[in-house]
Amino acid sequence: MAKLQNLAACASKRLQQASHLEPAETRIEVRALLCHALGNVSHAWLIAHGDEPVTDTLRQSFESLLARRIAGEPIAHILGQREFFGREFKVTPATLIPRPDTEILIETALEKTPANQPCRMLDLGTGTGAIGITLALERPLSQVVIVDFSHEALAVAKENIQRLAARNVTALHSDWYSAVQGQRFDLIVSNPPYIETGDPHLQQGDLRFEPITALASGADGLDDIRSISSQAAGHLNPGGWLMLEHGYQQGTAVRDILQQHGFTSISTVTDLAGHERVTLGRVD
Repeated sequence: MAKLQNLAACASKRLQQASHLEPAETRIEVRALLCHALGNVSHAWLIAHGDEPVTDTLRQSFESLLARRIAGEPIAHILGQREFFGREFKVTPATLIPRPDTEILIETALEKTPANQPCRMLDLGTGTGAIGITLALERPLSQVVIVDFSHEALAVAKENIQRLAARNVTALHSDWYSAVQGQRFDLIVSNPPYIETGDPHLQQGDLRFEPITALASGADGLDDIRSISSQAAGHLNPGGWLMLEHGYQQGTAVRDILQQHGFTSISTVTDLAGHERVTLGRVD
């Protein structure tokens, strides 16, 4: 009878051939699927029990999960969650899948928000709530409002608030600023849609399974960033910051947009690959 470690090794080869992922990434995904099939055991448990035999029931369950991944379904959807900034967030097809690049936005926001002072933050287009909830948990003295236009996404965000006990977060249904009229914040953050509507990448990889409304934004991908930026100053306290994640080729355009709307101290932060990823500006 095959052992767990043999099942994992064979599955890694099959997934790599089907997906063209890097070998290390393939092994990580297969371990995650196998842990899930085993009842959400830990990776440490799997390693320690690699010599255990594979039952028919386990094989069937695992093969079903693996087939979905080989067909291209995002592993975050198969598992129903994705790790972000050290925490597990529920993910569904109604939300954007949190990605490592967005952690740059978190790190930049934390640099501008002192840990020992109250702060009001707004997360626009929150999706899973990963950005706003993470900021709330990292800055427990803060009050964070997260908004989304999608009722389905907002339901996921509210569940993540409960799961992670983020008591300083308020979730609102809102078309950008519509539900926070008259309110001001010290920080506004957003990972808005920023892909060009006709971009062929929308029909590739994980993007095929994510909501198009969370991905694409007009002919140049900047429609939502323009809308957010044009209204941001009216919702920021003096000295407050607007921070936007964007595509790696959009840094110059986003800096120009912020300058047009009167922001100062404008700068762009690069991701781990050296690409421009987050642009920020301040209201004086």
